[in-house]
Amino acid sequence: MTTATEGPEQALRDAGLRVTSPRLAVLVVVGTTPHIAAETVATKVRERLGTVSTQAVYDALKVCTAAGLMRRIEPAGSPARYERRTGDNHHHLICRQCGRIEDIDCAIGHAPCLTADDDHGFAIDEAEVNYWGVCPECRASEALLVAD
Repeated sequence: MTTATEGPEQALRDAGLRVTSPRLAVLVVVGTTPHIAAETVATKVRERLGTVSTQAVYDALKVCTAAGLMRRIEPAGSPARYERRTGDNHHHLICRQCGRIEDIDCAIGHAPCLTADDDHGFAIDEAEVNYWGVCPECRASEALLVAD
């Protein structure tokens, strides 16, 4: 499993990738801000490095995702998000109102969701499950509006 605690330089080297400033910055930003949108990654990378093209940030996201150093998730109605937690087949809980995303582990044991009732010949290696609801903060805000 890859986590944000693994050093970004070593993670790039272990994946056989060149260590570049944009790649390092992208790994650090995604590692410190899970479930972050690409535009926000670009903004935070520019805060760290100064002038960096949007294309360089997107290229770093693509290369690091392809190398398994981060994961891209695409909740319905939301831009793609990135996280460093990979390899453990965890899932996500998403607030319908504010878009907050939380990691949750598989519901039963070790990756039971990888056993489909009919795999149609596929070699399944990942399952993406999103649980949708309303987070505690949004529920509290709703309660305040109703009380007024």
